[in-house]
Formats: sequence, structure tokens, C-alpha cells
Amino acid sequence: MRKEDLRTILFAGIVCIICSLLLSATAASLKAKQNFNRENDRKLNVLKAFGTPTVDQHDKKISGEKITALFKEYIHEIVIDPATGKEIQGLTIEALTEEDIKQKIRLPLYMWEENNNITKYAFPASGMGLWSTVYSYIALNEDVSSIVGVTFFGHKETPGLGGECSTDWFQDQFKDKKVWENGKPLSFEVVKGGVLSKHPQGNDHAVDAISGATMTGVGIEQFINQALESYGRYFDNVRRGAGTSS
Repeated sequence: MRKEDLRTILFAGIVCIICSLLLSATAASLKAKQNFNRENDRKLNVLKAFGTPTVDQHDKKISGEKITALFKEYIHEIVIDPATGKEIQGLTIEALTEEDIKQKIRLPLYMWEENNNITKYAFPASGMGLWSTVYSYIALNEDVSSIVGVTFFGHKETPGLGGECSTDWFQDQFKDKKVWENGKPLSFEVVKGGVLSKHPQGNDHAVDAISGATMTGVGIEQFINQALESYGRYFDNVRRGAGTSS
């Protein structure tokens, strides 16, 4: 091999090593920021479900510092065992794995607390729409009988169709809708063609579906009811005023 060829190979090797080191260093330096942004997004959607304004007077998203401060002041996080409806002491939401939540082995729960009183509860729910998984948080009132608010996010549904699930007009329909009445759970509905087309007298546990987005609506209906069932034992304990720690 000629010296010139050897120098070329050596130079290319050195450049590759340097580039690899630079890329690794950049990825490492960005990881903390990515984790911070991911955590902020989670907290922001929980706050939104609870009905907290998430934009300022200039219609800009509130800062990460503000999100952290609100969470620290009002929100208490716990993990529950869906089989018993009890809180699992000593376990944090951050310690949960995707498998824990997906398989409903352990579930995260957020409680809004003011003046040492819990006034609202929120929990995550997700499922397939048409093209992607739709993620959400659902908040319930103090006696866990009706919805305080919802947020749908993190999906890749069709803009203008299924993507409308993230708009205010769709999400606002869920406010004050019932999930429990007269001692019984209610099956929540997302009605194709509109609530009045199926229930002429109205329905307090149903919302209008998005026109042209049947599968997105079906998916949302299914995963809301599945999530309510998963948290059912815990919420039964809340309604009875029973202990919720284990």
C-alpha cells in the first residue's frame, strides 16, 4: 500500500472518530433537556385536564418554571394497585415502567389538593385512534362522579379530522359529563352523527364525535371506558370514604 493511501485511510479514520465523539457528546448534553421537556409536557397536560390555564395573557404556553411551581403547590402524585384499589406506599410515578401502565399492573394517579383537601383526581388514558395512539389525561371532580376536563395529545391523527380531538371545541364537550350516577358506573359514549341523533332528549354521559373521524372517536370512547374501569376500585373506595393506602 502506498504511503499516500495509508495517510488517506488514517485521516478518514481520525475524522470518523472525532465526529462520533462529537455526536455522542451532543446527544448526552441534549438528553437532560429532552427529559426536562418530556416531563414538562406530562405536567402541562395534567394541569390542563384539571382546568388550569396553560397559556398566559399573550396566548403563549406558560414556562417550565411556572408548570413546576403549580405542580408543587397543588398536585400530589401517587401510584395505585388496580386490583385492590389501594395506594402503593413508597412507589413514585417516575419509577413506573411503560409495561406497568400498559399491563395495568400499577397505575399513576394525580390529586389536586387545596387547603389540605383533595378536590379533583386525574389519570392517564390512551389507545389507538385511526393512525396512531392517542394519549390523554382525564380529571374527575371531588366525588369522582363527573369529568372536570380532558386533554388529548401526542397523536398523529389526520389534521382537520381525527386531529380535531386536540381542539378546545371537542375537549370542552367532556366538562361536567357524568361517569357515575345512582351508585352505578356509566358507559361513556362518543356518538357518531351527534348526541341528539341517538339521544333526542340529550345524554349526560355522551359527546358529539368528530365528523369524518369515526375510528378516532371509537378509540377514544373505548380507552376512556377502559381507564375508568381500571381505576374503578380506587374510585369506589373514594366514594365510600374508605382507606386508599396499602
